[in-house]
Amino acid sequence: MFYLGIGLVLYAILVFWITLAKPEKIWNMGKIQAFIKILGSVGTQIFFYIFGGAALGFGIYFLIKHWPA
Repeated sequence: MFYLGIGLVLYAILVFWITLAKPEKIWNMGKIQAFIKILGSVGTQIFFYIFGGAALGFGIYFLIKHWPA
């Protein structure tokens, strides 16, 4: 579970970076464009922030709970 926590924290950082930087190749992918059609641009950003925050929260929880002694 410790390694899952590390992975979730890294994943959250990646999601935050993608949301802030909006790299062309990633932001123009079909799935993200579908989110933009449904939620709008700001709604998609908010969704990614919430998703990244949840991943970060669970990652920190797993790191604290299963820190190797």
